[in-house]
Amino acid sequence: MTPPEPAPEAAPKPTSWARGAALRGLVALPLVAGLATAGWLVTRGEDTPAAAPPPVPVPAANAGAAASGPSVLEVSAPVKAKEPSQGGASGGRNPLQDWADKLAGPLDIPANALIGYANGELQLRSEQPSCHLSWVTLAGVGAASSNHGRTADPQHGPLGLSPAQWSKYGGGTPGIAKPVVTDPDAASVAAGRALCAGGGDLGGGNGWWKAVANFKNPGGGNDTELFRQRVLGNAQLYATLSLDPAKSGTPAVRATRFALGQLGLPYVWGGNGPEAGSAGFDCSGLTKAAYDSAGVALPRTAHTQYLATQRVPGEPTLGDLVFYGNPAVDIHHVGLYLGNGLMINAPTEGQAIQIHTYHTRGDDYAGAGRPA
Repeated sequence: MTPPEPAPEAAPKPTSWARGAALRGLVALPLVAGLATAGWLVTRGEDTPAAAPPPVPVPAANAGAAASGPSVLEVSAPVKAKEPSQGGASGGRNPLQDWADKLAGPLDIPANALIGYANGELQLRSEQPSCHLSWVTLAGVGAASSNHGRTADPQHGPLGLSPAQWSKYGGGTPGIAKPVVTDPDAASVAAGRALCAGGGDLGGGNGWWKAVANFKNPGGGNDTELFRQRVLGNAQLYATLSLDPAKSGTPAVRATRFALGQLGLPYVWGGNGPEAGSAGFDCSGLTKAAYDSAGVALPRTAHTQYLATQRVPGEPTLGDLVFYGNPAVDIHHVGLYLGNGLMINAPTEGQAIQIHTYHTRGDDYAGAGRPA
């Protein structure tokens, strides 16, 4: 159960190592692949304690499906994205280049990387159509591996391919005479082949999740879990923005980007994040910091955030806050909605910030609020 949040104390001064998500060391805490029941969302019927409660035990990753209920493993793969254009030049222009040029800015992905991801999808449509690989999955891998080539090393390239993967999947691509792992086109095709290896189907949640885990590390582990959380989060964001790139500069998208940058940090009772001197965040500390980064001020606790936001009729959309509890008594938990039934969540002590299903039968979901 997620404990209610105390009033935050004055934040310590930022430390020099905590300036920006890209520079932060990630804390190795469980990112529970098979999350236990969503009981931490259920009404507790307890008073706010004066001090932080003891850590909540982390459930085993192999907990039975009947006991664990829905988790991030069971959700759909990223929603359908705007498909890349096929074909040659039209009217003197290349439709694939036009597609990439229109999306590069809104997605914050270099156009040559976008073209590579698109070529990876298009090639795998031809080679393994039953795999249903989307360019947004490759873009998620590129984001998690090297920020789309911006931090790539020459040995692994922009998609983070191991030497063994490159040796196995990097050759024989039409139109690429001399493939090299540093080339976004060749690397994307090789990564697509690795993801689709073994007849996998990335069109559904379990197949997608397994393929991304096997791509990173067939042996699994915490690093693999964090990697695929990052891939999933970024792929979902890219899919949404590809359908409506005009939203890219909105506070909702800016807040979502910030929250995605905190995946893997620990839940910390009353925590306001590394830039405020804390190792991580609690639930409302994360949502407040996310919207602070977008220029929108929110109150500090989940209950006051519920009162300060506009109610959302029906399903939430990207960047909305999703609340849990009894509005008349106490809203005790909040997450940031990512889309496709998922939220970015600082769950409870002993767990890391992660992506989780936002609403399950029997929880005490109270509705969504829109900060801006």
